[in-house]
Amino acid sequence: MTGATGRLGRAAVEHLLQRVPASEVAVSVRDPESAQDLAERGVRVRRGDFTEPATLAGSFEGATQVLLVSGPSDARAHRAAVEAAVAAGAERIVYTSHMAAAASPAPLFAPAVEHAETERDLRASGVASTALRNGFHTASALQMIGAGLQTGDLRLPADGPVCWTTQEDLAAAAVLALTDPDRFGTTTPPLTGTELLDMDDVARLLSDLTGRQITRSTVSDEEYAAGLVASGTPEAYVPLIMSFFTAGRRGDFATTDPALADLLGRTPTTARDALAAQLGVDAAGSASA
Repeated sequence: MTGATGRLGRAAVEHLLQRVPASEVAVSVRDPESAQDLAERGVRVRRGDFTEPATLAGSFEGATQVLLVSGPSDARAHRAAVEAAVAAGAERIVYTSHMAAAASPAPLFAPAVEHAETERDLRASGVASTALRNGFHTASALQMIGAGLQTGDLRLPADGPVCWTTQEDLAAAAVLALTDPDRFGTTTPPLTGTELLDMDDVARLLSDLTGRQITRSTVSDEEYAAGLVASGTPEAYVPLIMSFFTAGRRGDFATTDPALADLLGRTPTTARDALAAQLGVDAAGSASA
């Protein structure tokens, strides 16, 4: 399993350790010291970095299945990881893709373009594979809101509805893909929550949770992009961030599907509950103890 020190990857490790002995689990991380607690629990911790392909051969050694938790790297780095898993003898690769990878006629969300390319590499790899088309992470909502939570005004470009989904739920689905592979094909349906919320809805939800009036103001793409640069965002990342709004306006994130609920055997965590947990309030909006 890669990415075991990130939020999604670490949650997946914890779910997996509830199902299989630690001695059967190996993780590939950039900094093995950051996963020392896993090593102390019996997990094999190895160094592996998508951007340094030479490190991957040893990190995947002996693996029958590999969970590739996608990172900020581009499709070339993910291709190197796929090739390393195949070379190591893995019989199956599970990859955390994105729901927008299936957007037609082509993804507008920049990371989804990379995911779509990696899905093609998986299909050409010659081994069994499953691409998990994950919903948009709810944790990203607060990152996009930024200072708006303090100022009371969410100044954002025009957007579209998003089916926000928690990393915890997606981690559980990834472990099911590893431990019950017969339930999965080459790609999954969108693994999403059950409700569609745009940023107007998010502002109303935040108002309810915090007890403060939080409004949503629409600004132009140009103004928002300039504000990102002025606040210190590297210019190379600005097109990626802006592609969320472009893709959202086309409806690339506006899909709900029962697949995740069916896998989990319960209703996925709502955006309200997830945001409440991140803000440190209960779902009714009062401060948590």
